[in-house]
Amino acid sequence: MIGYYLLTGVIFLVGMLVSSTLQRKFKEYGAMPLARGLSGREVAERMLRENGITDVRVTTSEGFLSDHYNPANKTVNLSADVYSGRSISAAAVAAHECGHAIQHAKGYAILQLRSQLVPIVQVSTSIGQWVILAGLGVMGFGGGNQTILLIGIVLFAISTLFSLITLPVEYDASARALRWLESTNVTTPQEHDNAADALKWAARTYVVAAVASVAQLLYFIMIFLNRRDD
Repeated sequence: MIGYYLLTGVIFLVGMLVSSTLQRKFKEYGAMPLARGLSGREVAERMLRENGITDVRVTTSEGFLSDHYNPANKTVNLSADVYSGRSISAAAVAAHECGHAIQHAKGYAILQLRSQLVPIVQVSTSIGQWVILAGLGVMGFGGGNQTILLIGIVLFAISTLFSLITLPVEYDASARALRWLESTNVTTPQEHDNAADALKWAARTYVVAAVASVAQLLYFIMIFLNRRDD
């Protein structure tokens, strides 16, 4: 138990460090104007066009770092700072989200799997923890049936699988973005390095989330196995 809380605390602190560094990096590179002077919207539209994608719209979304690609309605949604910004951060984020649109257009298998899991994950995320707590409560009051806890663990495992699948999807989108930014000279060599740095820290937030999810899942599995042997 102590080991679990220690691990959770370490992961929490690492997550805070990564998150704060990510925000600092994006603010830093957001203050650096792109030499080519393109806005995030212009970068996105050009990247889509040059990859033969004509059925995806580029639009705006509210919030800081709320940028995302929606495969359901084929829209690249950029936060206001990215959509109108003409900075290294804006170019990097816009290109990254277009990387997801390219994945979708080319039938990237891992993205397809991730999309198929979304409805199931929405259910497992909303009730998984509660089912686990209910299972632990039943056993805590002397209940011998571990079925409820097992169901909760299965639901949580689905969410963990989703976190792990997200990693290659995000890294691949960044790789596509950086290759395009370099090959088209939208960014200078120095700007390209800064864009890569920004996307690297963004990807690390997904790594921390995945590690935390795996750690929790293993802890719940150990509880289940220990109680079963009692």
